[in-house]
Amino acid sequence: MSRSICILGLGYIGLPTAALLANQGYKVLGIDVSEDVVNTVNNGEIHIVEPELDAYVAKAVQNKMLTAALEPQEADVFVIAVPTPFHEGHVPNIDYVESATRAIAPVVKSGDMIILESTSPVGTTERVEAVLKESGVNTADLHIAHCPERVLPGHIMRELTENDRIVGGITAEAGEKVAAFYRTFVTGDVLVTDARTAEMAKLTENSFRDVNIAFANELSILCDKFKIDVWELIRLANRHPRVNILQPGTGVGGHCIAVDPWFIVHAGGEDARIIRAAREINDYKTEWVTQRVVEEVEKFKATHDRLPTVACMGLAFKPNIDDLRESPALEVFQALIAAGVEPMAVEPNLKSHKSITLTDYNQAATEADLVVYLVAHNEFKNLSVTGEVLDFCGVTVANNK
Repeated sequence: MSRSICILGLGYIGLPTAALLANQGYKVLGIDVSEDVVNTVNNGEIHIVEPELDAYVAKAVQNKMLTAALEPQEADVFVIAVPTPFHEGHVPNIDYVESATRAIAPVVKSGDMIILESTSPVGTTERVEAVLKESGVNTADLHIAHCPERVLPGHIMRELTENDRIVGGITAEAGEKVAAFYRTFVTGDVLVTDARTAEMAKLTENSFRDVNIAFANELSILCDKFKIDVWELIRLANRHPRVNILQPGTGVGGHCIAVDPWFIVHAGGEDARIIRAAREINDYKTEWVTQRVVEEVEKFKATHDRLPTVACMGLAFKPNIDDLRESPALEVFQALIAAGVEPMAVEPNLKSHKSITLTDYNQAATEADLVVYLVAHNEFKNLSVTGEVLDFCGVTVANNK
């Protein structure tokens, strides 16, 4: 069994993966472009919030099974876990994947596994092979595959091992070799296919979620227009044995569901109709929330002859995490500032922010004239509020408490 692993990218997927593998007996080198991240990890500490991750990292570093560096070194397995955002106009951006691939080219040797874990547009794994060839690497004896992560923030350390994994090889042999590696630490099933199918599978999973969330978000907009309690409506509709409507929210955020469907839309064009519509609905929901808050601000101003004190409750992209990537709540907060509202920012999962002044949630609840729930963090449930409430995520709904 291969024992040395080099993981490129020590973010929300790379660092937990590195820490897990280091505790499974692998010698792991984690690579990141940020010197602060490298130093933090080498001190046995973490720079992101994820349950249990701190203990995993501390133990792995103490046992000298995990170290971090700015440049990759020779290893048996290379795992690419870097961001894959998009350019303006929702054009996929695989620049970080290509940069990581070029970085490992000088240290790759015959028989190595090159695994792309970053969620990527169809064809990206083939591009990894092409970049290696362009860098002068003979890829004939390399085992190149895609194995997309399938974890839920807040449960990553458990789901890294328990969830089924899909491995798509550039060749059938690569698929089997990489699958055998994952079976050394994954207790769920490891399913083998080709690289393009593996890439499309991850995009499909997130697009499925996006479409279903869009249905709930559209219902919430319609119910507001019809003066219907959307939470009661969904509760009743879900009593049907074959109906399971999700809960609406402020929009859709994070680096997966808010981004990945655009990869399909970009490549699929006019044939990706439902997926495109879902993305547009979920993006519009965030604009709609902002407008609803502005409307309430104007009503308050008309009756009190002053602007209300507004508290934006939650900035993360989903409950009980600190991740602000593609966060619709953060977008609402910033849009309200642009509209002249100047709201308080409340995010209990962050100790501080480099450009946003954070307010304690208990203080905000008692001081704000208008409390706007944007994220259903546990701290907000059963919170005593003195002002008016706008609940866009179900915090105040009885069966969500």
